[in-house]
Amino acid sequence: MLWNPADFHPVVFSLLEARSGQPIPLSASEFHPQDLPPALMSADPKQLFPHARDAHAALSGLVLMAGHWDLSHQIAQDISSQEGSYWHAIAHRVEPDSSNSGYWFRRVGEHPVFAALHEQATALLAAAKVDWRLKTRWDPRHFLTFCDEGRTAPGSAKYECARKIQTAECELLFSWCALNR
Repeated sequence: MLWNPADFHPVVFSLLEARSGQPIPLSASEFHPQDLPPALMSADPKQLFPHARDAHAALSGLVLMAGHWDLSHQIAQDISSQEGSYWHAIAHRVEPDSSNSGYWFRRVGEHPVFAALHEQATALLAAAKVDWRLKTRWDPRHFLTFCDEGRTAPGSAKYECARKIQTAECELLFSWCALNR
């Protein structure tokens, strides 16, 4: 995804650019966190994300995409919004703790990014020629099963496709949280 520098604090934009094009791992053990700039953690999230719907949720997403799934989890568990629950669910999915992730996805309910995510997942599955069927609407618990299956065969087409879908999901959710458009 291409990010517009005018939309973000420079430290946020720098992190987004550094991770651009890197798929988000399916398991916590695969994360290789980069050092986070001290300014990121000392700033008020509302200063980092001046156009945010949910600045704290945007911060949780940013640190997850920067490779800090455990810090993302710590931030998300203190956010009572739908978006906080969503990042919390993703953190547990990559832990992996599927039952806990499923619990948090049930708390998310229906989310506005689901339609775009379903569309992107459909295209990614078709391009990868992976034998897995989406439901007629995005179901994050169904995708949780796909990720669990993909983790059993690292490097497989299913594994790589799950990573790409998860990356699309995180980028869509991050954009939703960080940009109030």
